[in-house]
Amino acid sequence: MNTDKFFQKISTYVPLGSEAITAWSALLKEKTYAKGEDFIRTGQVPRKVAFIVKGLFSQYYITNEGDTVIKYFFPEGRIAGSIPATLTRSESLFTITAMEDTTVLEYDFQEFKKLVAAHNDIATFYIRYMEQHWIIDKEPYEISLRNDSAKVRYDEFLDKYPELVKRLKKHHIAAYLGITPTQMSRIFFANK
Repeated sequence: MNTDKFFQKISTYVPLGSEAITAWSALLKEKTYAKGEDFIRTGQVPRKVAFIVKGLFSQYYITNEGDTVIKYFFPEGRIAGSIPATLTRSESLFTITAMEDTTVLEYDFQEFKKLVAAHNDIATFYIRYMEQHWIIDKEPYEISLRNDSAKVRYDEFLDKYPELVKRLKKHHIAAYLGITPTQMSRIFFANK
């Protein structure tokens, strides 16, 4: 099992001591999800989170009208999970599925929380990760989704995720931006 990429990424938030690395390594399990396979399903009580080594997950839900809304993409180097459901041990409101064949390092979230309590460096990582991805990154996106035009949101997506554009179909980007595939096509051709 190759944990190098995992701990390299973790070290961008905080350097971990050898005891923390050894303890966290013991939780990691490598798994591959085939394209279209679910990591978490809507209604499931999730127990695990997954670090994306190679591949791409998307987190989505289906509206009452039957439309797919993609809440998030998890490319390489990100940790995927239905965190509110995992924290509260309740049913997930989202499905997380592999958009490509995806290799991950999974770990049990409750066991990880024990490491947070036992290792200050892992606790510091946890705080920094949650602050960055659940507060700093999330708030501007939510404001943009409510206030900016579809074209502005698309341009921001291109700036923020240039590597994802080549890996996604237009309808996936449209589902993330909260627009119809027809609107997406108009914006795409207007940008050419």
